[in-house]
Amino acid sequence: MTKSINVLGLSAYYHDSAATLLVDGCIVAAAQEERFTRKKHDAAFPANAIAYCLDEAGLSLDDIDYVTFYDKPLVKFERLLETYLAFAPKGFRSFVMAIPIWLKEKLFLKVTLKRELAALSGLEQTDLPPLLFHEHHGSHAASAFYASPFKKAAVLCLDGVGEWATSSVWLGDGSTLTPQWEIQFPHSLGLLYSAFTYYTGFKVNSGEYKLMGLAPYGEPRYVDLIKAHLIDIKPDGTFRLDMRYFNYATGLTMTNRRFDRLFGGPPRQPEAELTQREMDIAASIQVVTEEIVLKLANTILSELGTEHLCLAGGVALNCVANGRLDREGPFRSVWIQPAAGDAGGALGAALATWHQYLDQPRVADDQTDSMRGAYLGKAYDRAAVESCLEAMSAPYRWVSDDQLMPEVASALANGAVVGWLNGRMEFGPRALGARSILGDARSPKMQSVMNLKIKNRESFRPFAPAIAADAVTHWFNTDYDSPYMLKVATVKEQHRIAMSDEEKALFGIEKLNVARSTVPAITHVDYSARLQTVHSDTNPRLHTLIKAFEGLTDCPILINTSFNVRGEPIVCSPEDAYRCFMRTEMDVLVLENALLLKSEQPHLEDDGSWKEEFQLD
Repeated sequence: MTKSINVLGLSAYYHDSAATLLVDGCIVAAAQEERFTRKKHDAAFPANAIAYCLDEAGLSLDDIDYVTFYDKPLVKFERLLETYLAFAPKGFRSFVMAIPIWLKEKLFLKVTLKRELAALSGLEQTDLPPLLFHEHHGSHAASAFYASPFKKAAVLCLDGVGEWATSSVWLGDGSTLTPQWEIQFPHSLGLLYSAFTYYTGFKVNSGEYKLMGLAPYGEPRYVDLIKAHLIDIKPDGTFRLDMRYFNYATGLTMTNRRFDRLFGGPPRQPEAELTQREMDIAASIQVVTEEIVLKLANTILSELGTEHLCLAGGVALNCVANGRLDREGPFRSVWIQPAAGDAGGALGAALATWHQYLDQPRVADDQTDSMRGAYLGKAYDRAAVESCLEAMSAPYRWVSDDQLMPEVASALANGAVVGWLNGRMEFGPRALGARSILGDARSPKMQSVMNLKIKNRESFRPFAPAIAADAVTHWFNTDYDSPYMLKVATVKEQHRIAMSDEEKALFGIEKLNVARSTVPAITHVDYSARLQTVHSDTNPRLHTLIKAFEGLTDCPILINTSFNVRGEPIVCSPEDAYRCFMRTEMDVLVLENALLLKSEQPHLEDDGSWKEEFQLD
């Protein structure tokens, strides 16, 4: 019997640490470290994620043939030094802060990784599997192409910065992945978007999606100003930034006083009131981002001539730009890696090791990707769920799906908010019906109820619809699948509610309370929605629940938002889920087939720990 080849991919030490395990090239397990430690965007060595991946496959570290890291730290350090030298003496404070961290933790990463792996496994360092390092954008590109359905495709990676690259183009063909060209630091679309995230008062590396959600409330008044001063966009979509307005290359902030003067004042303070200025700025940078993405797509098609495009990197999580790329772009189909950020780099590094370093062939059919719905994380069986609930003294009923689905669908139809833990946890930033909070999309009050009473987050934030895949074309202006909640489409005319002249005259957040459709809780102010198409083969239980809800309401759509509160990672375990359930105003909790009603639960004593755990960002 031939021994399988096991590859462990890792990302760590910058943000969103993760681990991925391949067995003979198949993705067996993947998870972010934050889900286990409960520290959002945890950058630490992913000990818990590694332990989970090995346990899922029934392996130990001495069964692993290769460990591969998603980044080349020595090249990144070279970029850091060259940047500081280029801008010297400016940035000395930042240099003094950064260098000790690099010398202590990041520069000698091979030594650090070996030490951590040895401590985790009990092996001597000399007995550890070989440790490989893959280039950052190469890891992104591999995560996109090798996991995609396509036999041949162009690949576009857009993020803040890897070693040097901030934007890169690749050609994937079979098992080969060939770099074509790149744009290098400091010229970065991701960092430009993050600069505006910072300027509008949101947290860099986690608040970009808030900026995207704010954009439809504003008018793109600053587009010409941005193009005139901040970025020179060429007809082919390539670009250069005017670094006189930015501080991220060497400073401790993203923007500077010259940037402030351009937009009429200092950055908004976090938690300060949002004004029309922030909304208009958000709308403007979103328009600029979409223009660049579309122009790059047209250039890539003209150069490579492929029918398909794959996307990865943090900018690939901009689902509004992705939706336009699907509707208006030149490619027949677009596939986006659901773990498009740095966590997905662990997967890409492992896949690159399998196909490039080990020269293993690849099978693709142009239809089915290899992500298994992104349900690659930890699952909990009946014994684990019941043990948790009994330890919590939590009243519950264990019921079959035949009874559970109609009962939960009825609760949803009557306005209940439902916490839903089902099967293997999602890999990536989106909740896809494994660790979700569900609600009735028809309710005009549900958006504000869930934002303020459940999620503890900004009222303007939109919610996503989970819709049965076979119903999409009846409700939205699209004919594509969006299983990973990474594309936006608009609600069809027949489901929209006409606005009065008075309503049309409203500005900014005033628009929030105007119902735009018969499913107002998931319809943004521009009639858009971030779709998740739910399929019976990848998530049969959520699909069954949606169909049961449709049977009661004639509506095949549920609100699907991540099972967490603001500032907390998505829940992992039944215990995480129960604690979140008890400290919010959710009505029903489903843990596999355990059904819990809030009205039946005992009072949960507050020991103070949750205040730190649920710290607002």
